[in-house]
Amino acid sequence: MKRLENRIAIITGGAQGIGKATAIKFASEGASVIIWDVDQTKGEELVNDGTAKKFQKVNVADFNEVQEAVKQLIDEYGKIDVLVNNAGILRDATLAKMTPEQWQQVIDVNLTGVFNCTKSVSPYMIEKQYGKIINATSVVGIYGNFGQTNYVATKAGVIGMTKVWARELGRKGINVNAIAPGFIATEMVASMPEKVITMMKEKTPLGRLGTPEDIANAYLFLANEESSYVNGTVLSVDGGVIS
Repeated sequence: MKRLENRIAIITGGAQGIGKATAIKFASEGASVIIWDVDQTKGEELVNDGTAKKFQKVNVADFNEVQEAVKQLIDEYGKIDVLVNNAGILRDATLAKMTPEQWQQVIDVNLTGVFNCTKSVSPYMIEKQYGKIINATSVVGIYGNFGQTNYVATKAGVIGMTKVWARELGRKGINVNAIAPGFIATEMVASMPEKVITMMKEKTPLGRLGTPEDIANAYLFLANEESSYVNGTVLSVDGGVIS
């Protein structure tokens, strides 16, 4: 039997990068994958190629939008088994140059978005006494990083929320965990200067960037019953990165 057979799984930010790799991985393990993203074209491509069962254009920063999307899914499927809070954005700048708008944009998506999605989905998981909630944090949420006050604040905040929800929801049959990726070879990283990519590799003892599939494999572990006794954990998938 496939590891996610008969599971309904929402992947936020699922239209590209790590989210897309996770959608492909989950689908291969039998899940009915629901993609939430603001990129309708890329999201619908995953429905058309058979990877995802459904695409919903959802801005996770909008609580009402998230709630409406969840209601539609419950009406259609009757349950939600897995929530992967993967959506995130960057608006990098040093503290001296960061604008209030840059700060707020990242907070709205990366932190409030995780709250909105979990707040909206968890009551239905509680009703079924089952659920897997997996939050995307980052190694920078543990170690910090130059020029990323907003991003680091959100990723550290996600770690805190993961710990709280593991305590609150664990007794309801829901596992809440987080993945902390290191330097991953996504489209965004590929556009960086070569010297920056070289620096990333040098700081990683394994000597390479991670792949989106490396993170998807970790998401899969936390989404299925192999991790049934894992709760409140932050799993670093970073090649042993040196802070």
